[in-house]
Amino acid sequence: MKTDTVVVPLRKISETAVIHPGARIGKDVEIGPYAVIGENVVIGDGTKIGAHAVIDGWTSIGKQCVIFSATLIGAEPQDLKFCGEKSYVFIGDNTTIREFTTIHRATGEGEETRVGSNCLLQCYTHVAHNCIIGNNVVMSAEAMLAGHVIIEDCAVVGGKAGVHQFVKIGRNAMVGAMSKVVQDVPPYVIVDGMPAKVVGLNNVGMSRSGISVVARRNLKKAYRILYRSGLNLEQAIAMMEQELESCQEVENFLRFLRNAERGICRSRKDVD
Repeated sequence: MKTDTVVVPLRKISETAVIHPGARIGKDVEIGPYAVIGENVVIGDGTKIGAHAVIDGWTSIGKQCVIFSATLIGAEPQDLKFCGEKSYVFIGDNTTIREFTTIHRATGEGEETRVGSNCLLQCYTHVAHNCIIGNNVVMSAEAMLAGHVIIEDCAVVGGKAGVHQFVKIGRNAMVGAMSKVVQDVPPYVIVDGMPAKVVGLNNVGMSRSGISVVARRNLKKAYRILYRSGLNLEQAIAMMEQELESCQEVENFLRFLRNAERGICRSRKDVD
């Protein structure tokens, strides 16, 4: 006698996961074995949480993220100034966070640590308190950010690189593997070394991001003025304002230079 086959859907939340009743879990969320979800956590629709992951504190995770096993998100910051205040972690949509990554919430009442959308944080990366990471950022394995670091959209931080507190990394910049970054990295450049020095423009990254040939030509001129003219930063900015065609990329470059607070990474040729 033929009988109809009954397909029983797999349970998306493991019975061994520990989820506080106060946590807000979206639709179609998957949570693996022995994961721990704290009271004030919000997880967006379609996000997947791997086994043994711990998500705690006032943490909000967007939609369609993938968080792999043994990650730790939203824990108290490793900061002597922290006194138990209420602070936050925000993670955008479609971001992937690989194994053993740590993302700590901010120091300061109401302050935040933020990771944007469409980012990839590879295994063992660390995002410290009060860091702000833009969209489409890649942090390669074991890259480490100290507190208050800002990384703009589409930047890449190479494996085992260490970034000093309060440093800013501009959009479409690339930090070489094992670099020690102690000063701001302007947009669209590549830095490498210990300490990190500018070695050229990130032409491949700009091309992949769809930046036009005209804009890249203007940025090449800006680079030469900044790093090859012998002018100081203030003089270089003034010359760029006078001689370069205005476009969004040049404006990004100038904005970053005007607001650099730690000084900018110098060229290797400046110290040879």
